[in-house]
Amino acid sequence: MNRIVSFLFLMVSGLCLVAQTGSIRGFVYDKTTGEPIAYGNVILKGTTTGTTTDINGYFVFSKVKAGTQVIKVSFIGYETAEHTVEVEKGKVASIKVELKPSSTELAIVEVSGKREAVRLESNVSVEKITSKDIQQMPSIGGQADLAQYIQVLPGVVFSGDQGGQLYIRGGSAIQNRVLLDGMVVYNPFHSIGLFSVFETDIIRNADVYTGGFDARYGGVLSSVLDITTKDGNKKNTSGKISLSTFGAGLLLEGPIIKNNEKRRYSLSYILNAKNSYLSQISTSIYSYMDKELPYDFLDIYGKLTLATDNGSKVNFFGLNFTDKVNRYEAIADFNWRNTAFGANFLLLPGSGSSLVEGVVAYSDYTMKMSETSSANEQMSNIGGFNIGMAVTNFFGENRLKYGLNMLGNTTKTSFSASDTITDYSTEFAAYAVFRGVAGRFVYEPSFRASYYASVASLIPEPRLSLKLNVSDNFRLKAAGGIYSQVFMDTKSDRDIVNLFTGYLTVSPDLNIVTSYKGEAISSYVQKSDHLIFGMEYDVLKNLSLNFELYYKTMSRTASANKDRMYSDDKEHNDKPEYLRKEYIVEDGKAYGGDLSLKYDDGRLYIWAIYSLGKVTKTNEVQTYAPHYDRRHNINLLVNYQFGMDRSFELSFRWNYGSGFPYTPTASMMEQLDFSGGINTDYINQNGTLTTIYGDLNSHRLPDYHRFDISAKKRFEIGKRSILEINLSVTNVYNRNNLFYYNRITSERVDQLPIMPSLGLNFTF
Repeated sequence: MNRIVSFLFLMVSGLCLVAQTGSIRGFVYDKTTGEPIAYGNVILKGTTTGTTTDINGYFVFSKVKAGTQVIKVSFIGYETAEHTVEVEKGKVASIKVELKPSSTELAIVEVSGKREAVRLESNVSVEKITSKDIQQMPSIGGQADLAQYIQVLPGVVFSGDQGGQLYIRGGSAIQNRVLLDGMVVYNPFHSIGLFSVFETDIIRNADVYTGGFDARYGGVLSSVLDITTKDGNKKNTSGKISLSTFGAGLLLEGPIIKNNEKRRYSLSYILNAKNSYLSQISTSIYSYMDKELPYDFLDIYGKLTLATDNGSKVNFFGLNFTDKVNRYEAIADFNWRNTAFGANFLLLPGSGSSLVEGVVAYSDYTMKMSETSSANEQMSNIGGFNIGMAVTNFFGENRLKYGLNMLGNTTKTSFSASDTITDYSTEFAAYAVFRGVAGRFVYEPSFRASYYASVASLIPEPRLSLKLNVSDNFRLKAAGGIYSQVFMDTKSDRDIVNLFTGYLTVSPDLNIVTSYKGEAISSYVQKSDHLIFGMEYDVLKNLSLNFELYYKTMSRTASANKDRMYSDDKEHNDKPEYLRKEYIVEDGKAYGGDLSLKYDDGRLYIWAIYSLGKVTKTNEVQTYAPHYDRRHNINLLVNYQFGMDRSFELSFRWNYGSGFPYTPTASMMEQLDFSGGINTDYINQNGTLTTIYGDLNSHRLPDYHRFDISAKKRFEIGKRSILEINLSVTNVYNRNNLFYYNRITSERVDQLPIMPSLGLNFTF
């Protein structure tokens, strides 16, 4: 009886407590631009309750004692602000906080936003990148770039100047997904490998998930790059003009309609364009080159933001990216184009602390390549739409996010004028992600159900990430899950380098095997399982250590048939499918570890990363290492700011990678044409020289390493105007890294030589 009474008392007390509390929600913005501040510290003054702003600058406090409360907000580089708010019982108080950039040098705040986010999030295999992070890289060609930063991340293998391909923890390039403001973007890296299509100054945040990501993301086996762009300056017109020996760029942003006391909304814009002119001036600047660098690109991006006073907003955006490589070393002409447009929104219902988000977008990507040795032009196109909507509910430090996704695509790939493969795919998905905090324990179960209409398959994808905050300085973490996708590429693992990537949808409509190792293939959906364990240790106030082990399996991944010996016709029906079909399925596994050590005291930034990995694939014939299997990868990044106002900046990066696998040439033979039967003149006939390959990827290319350095000086030439001079050197010690090797002529072509560059950036 006593137990029952006690239970009822506790329940009634809890209800009374809830009835005596309210909630606080709000946004934190930069006072000079109106841009949301992500990962800012928000503390309920006089308590130990704290949180951080999300990517939209949003924060929520639930179950706050009714009465007068003070919110304290801080972020590195800004003056701390306090905001008084009246909390009413059972109601939600909405506030807007603007932080003023500090005019004086600030010490690092007690707990940075990122550090607090680490405590509250599982943060397994993810790097959260800001434009400030990117600018700590050596500014190649005078321009810091997202592509250069991603290359140093743990678990990332970069192909160098071989087309800018990224291979993440054993996954191929087709197994990565890039999102720009929720819109799917294909191939966001230029062929030179040094630049992405995204201007650094338009990026608010970029989340790079190298594995174990939650159920929000689907249709991809390996990794996700989720980029959020800025909304544009809501207060003043501003911009940036960039000139360098590599190219030029222009950024403009500002208000079209300003927010004021009578007008509770604003309309702002951001417009960016950048262009490379290397092909026109390379031989003039770099006189030691006997041939011009044939790289040309033009990137255009624009965005309009309609925002209300309460934080709700809708964005409209569009882009056009182009890339051209003209007869590089007489190998090939290569060009691609990416056109996309869309809209997304963020809504705050008036009566609660929930967020409603959505996106609708269309993206079209086309690449073409013609080799000097062939008259055929290869072409690949992938285009389609993606639609999504999600709701996030907050419960104190806990939250629940659930939503729907739809992705529809058409793929077209041709290897000659008369050989075009066209296919269609549609993916429907529903997901839910719960983030719970129980003392020192953070848990994040999530579930996704994906239906692929092209192959009529429903795939359940449970996922889970965990973190234990053992102490304020030491954390253990783990993640795992099931992932799926239907896209494949046409690259062959026998190619030492291949700029062309043909996009295909895996389905029975392809000339693909119907069985694998004696068992009929019931579904052509490709699957991957992730398992990750790791730890984080704050060794000192400014020194942190991160270590992760991963194991990944891949099943029924489709690929071009390297071992095809016969045509798939009636004459060869007695031969095994894996010897006559154009495409086969394979299993694979990848495992390894990533170790990173990071030091940051505000002036000196050091990041050292070592990645150890191994990738294998298995088919009907053999087990082998794919062409991107790099065993060892080392990155060292250093940035130092000096001078009274930190106007001088020196940075460098050194990268080492062990050699990629390749298939050696066993011998060459002359193939004669006997179509004339017994009348064939085989004595005087000039046959075709044919390569006889050795064992698949049984040899290794030479090791890759490169050292880049840059120096910057900033001059304040007005209240809002800054001139920055940048001197950089790419490949300082002129390492000859292999780009291409002609098996027939034995001609070797190397990647970029030493390339000094000068850049000027004028910000106004």
